[in-house]
Amino acid sequence: MTQENITLNKINEHKSVLGQESAEHELVADFTTENKLAKHAIQVHKFGGSSLATGKCIKRVVEIIRKNCQLNDIVVVSANGKNTDSLFAIYALVEQSITAQASQTSDELTQAITDLAEKQAQLITEILNTNNTKQLLLLLSKDIAQLTSWLAGDIVQHHNDILAFGEVWSARLLSALLNEQVCPSNSIDARDFLVIDNDQNCVVDTAISAAQLRKRRQFGKLAVITGYISKDARGNSCTLGRNGSDYSATIIAALVAAGNVTLWTDVDGIYSADPRVVPNARKLHRLPNGIAKELGRLGNPVLHAKTLLPLINPHSEHHTHLHVASSFDPEVIGTEIGKFGQIAKQELSVTYLNDLLLAQSVSFIGEAGAKAHAEFSPICMDDKEGFMVITQTQQKALSQWLASHDVEVSFKPVAIIATVGHKVAERGDIKARFKRSLKTAKPLNIVGSDNKHSVIAILPEACSIELLNTVHHEMTKDARHIGLVVAGMGNIGQRFLELLPAQLNKVYALENLHLVGLLSSKKALINNDGIDVNQATSLFVQDAQTYDTEQLISWLSHHPYDDLIVVDITPSEDFSLLYEQIFALGIHVIGANKWAASSSTEHYNNLVNTADSNNSLWLGNTTVGAGLPINYAIDDLRQSGDSISELSGIFSGTLSWLFETFDGSSKFSELLLNALAQGITEPDPREDLSGRDVQRKLLILARKAGFELALEDIDCQNLVPEALQSLSTSDFLARVDELDDYFATALREANNKGACIRYVARFKYNETTGISAKVSLEVLPQSDAFANLTPCDNIFQINSNWYKDNPLIIRGPGAGRDVTAGGLHSDLVNICQQLTHKHTQVKIKGMN
Repeated sequence: MTQENITLNKINEHKSVLGQESAEHELVADFTTENKLAKHAIQVHKFGGSSLATGKCIKRVVEIIRKNCQLNDIVVVSANGKNTDSLFAIYALVEQSITAQASQTSDELTQAITDLAEKQAQLITEILNTNNTKQLLLLLSKDIAQLTSWLAGDIVQHHNDILAFGEVWSARLLSALLNEQVCPSNSIDARDFLVIDNDQNCVVDTAISAAQLRKRRQFGKLAVITGYISKDARGNSCTLGRNGSDYSATIIAALVAAGNVTLWTDVDGIYSADPRVVPNARKLHRLPNGIAKELGRLGNPVLHAKTLLPLINPHSEHHTHLHVASSFDPEVIGTEIGKFGQIAKQELSVTYLNDLLLAQSVSFIGEAGAKAHAEFSPICMDDKEGFMVITQTQQKALSQWLASHDVEVSFKPVAIIATVGHKVAERGDIKARFKRSLKTAKPLNIVGSDNKHSVIAILPEACSIELLNTVHHEMTKDARHIGLVVAGMGNIGQRFLELLPAQLNKVYALENLHLVGLLSSKKALINNDGIDVNQATSLFVQDAQTYDTEQLISWLSHHPYDDLIVVDITPSEDFSLLYEQIFALGIHVIGANKWAASSSTEHYNNLVNTADSNNSLWLGNTTVGAGLPINYAIDDLRQSGDSISELSGIFSGTLSWLFETFDGSSKFSELLLNALAQGITEPDPREDLSGRDVQRKLLILARKAGFELALEDIDCQNLVPEALQSLSTSDFLARVDELDDYFATALREANNKGACIRYVARFKYNETTGISAKVSLEVLPQSDAFANLTPCDNIFQINSNWYKDNPLIIRGPGAGRDVTAGGLHSDLVNICQQLTHKHTQVKIKGMN
């Protein structure tokens, strides 16, 4: 155990009382709880205004903190709810009253201040105990008095001090509640340590800020720090711009070298467009740093333009990961921002900004244009055409800068819409598709960004919601990313992987499929950036690591794909028992494994219901008949309105071979040992002769046909005499000739009737007599459809309303590497085709 952990354990053993350094910045806490935090990794967590808007929301945040933080972590907060908006509105009313000198405005101002104070007081009273409520209400009263005083004086001087109240109240309130219920905590006003150059550039003085933060933090306490606000070198209050709390969080993370920053907001990640106005926006599970930075610059509603700046330092060996998650759905995996491979780099997004200006001047051409670009960092620029796009707030500064060069400039109101992705400005296909999607918008110009991560269209009018949705659809309609996990690295599994490269190249439905996991019973190779399908088997041998079920479920719970498909090619009952957890995660399964589909009625029904309720697809064509389309045929008949009354056939390739080959010229035991030597039977032939495999297959098909029955409802004739059933495999093989008399007699009696013997599965349903089902050795006429098969073939016969007198028959190889692997690929294409049309609308929570 490290010295730090020893120290933390000692702290956790004792109850603490939070001291008071300053009534303005730190609350005397009345708490008796021990530390109840669950995690032990240094992190920064930022909570937005909607996450802290109500008492219920704040309690939810406290639970997130309890599960995800440790004592020396840092929590950064925005103002509760709309408090900052209210403070802006109050400030505007004061400006209005100064201009209008109207008593009506004064009354409106008084009411606005009262409403703000009452709303914050209600929050305090709702969630804190009596002692802390009393103290926080006293501090709130002092703040309101100070606010009123500033509003009556020089409001310009105190503009940022006025806006800072929202964050101060939020941090103070959350810290007090944490002290009551979870752990020792102290609230910190960021103006006590965070120093920037000015409100415009927001460049941090890292050395001074880090040193002052070290003084303010208290070891063994969870720090709750105000976002959005800071100070300049002269000590004046500054803000980091609207939504600047995200920037505060990453600044602080850089100051303390945190391992992770999580931005908790009202959406569960970053989407391919603003999900509030594009219902079919896709979550971007993993976003490369450069793309995230470009999205923030171009108006993504979740990412502040400067959020990533403190985390991207090419000269530093320390790397902080950024996550975006929802405080309203904390268990849902959000978006991770960092360094990723090609899969993440394929993602495309669409974003927009309105209320911009197109500035045209000769000073934007050539070398002069480079100086202008360095000075103003425009949204986009063309130094050949001599224009740049800027925000409206930059107009005055740009005009003054050009006036000092005695150069004229013209301004035109514009908007932009952009497609963002890794090096998209260098991709002709993306640019062409983007231009086609804009054909009705008639853009003034289309330019690539300097970093090549966006293509930007300059619009003569504001970007409409209709245009945004149209462009988003065109740019992302084929962008779904599907992860593939293959469980089972045996004979069939390896053949499945051998066929995969060619399938990916020629089947359009598999275009966005990525092999990301390979599993055997003991080892796993998982790579979120994709496993080279051409080297899958060798990479597994080289790099696979031991794993357990808990590790596997944890990874499946956090996979970064739109959908995940698990192909189960194992014979393992234990693996089939994971299906319920897999379906609960919304993951799809292709199963060659018969255990789940032939399990108890209760378990099977539970699996079906769990899959349905979580929109998980479950296909298992290869559980019966290898690659033969018997499952598809049954599905098609039922979905088309037909009703099946009978299912019958020869379902075992092994028993098919044995009884097609057994003609009396050699003993049955000799034939069986020959089949064993060829690999036609299981290593213990009794697995085939018992009929259990056929019994399970008949159960699977009957359930597929819509009937509810269990394995014990199917009579099963075991072809192994009872005396041989409990022997070891070696002892059974030593006495295998004891089978000969029975089968010789059965064959002789059948031949005397001009018939043959076959092991047949039969299921019948009659409205009067109900269900009958059995698998057994039957005597069949030579003219029967089941009598003359190619050895190893399966045959399936379906009787239904549509196929009464002339049944539907499906016949062909029921086993083999190629046909079974081919059947698995058939299911894979089927699922991917279904997922192509899957659309999940984003649910925005916490937005009132």
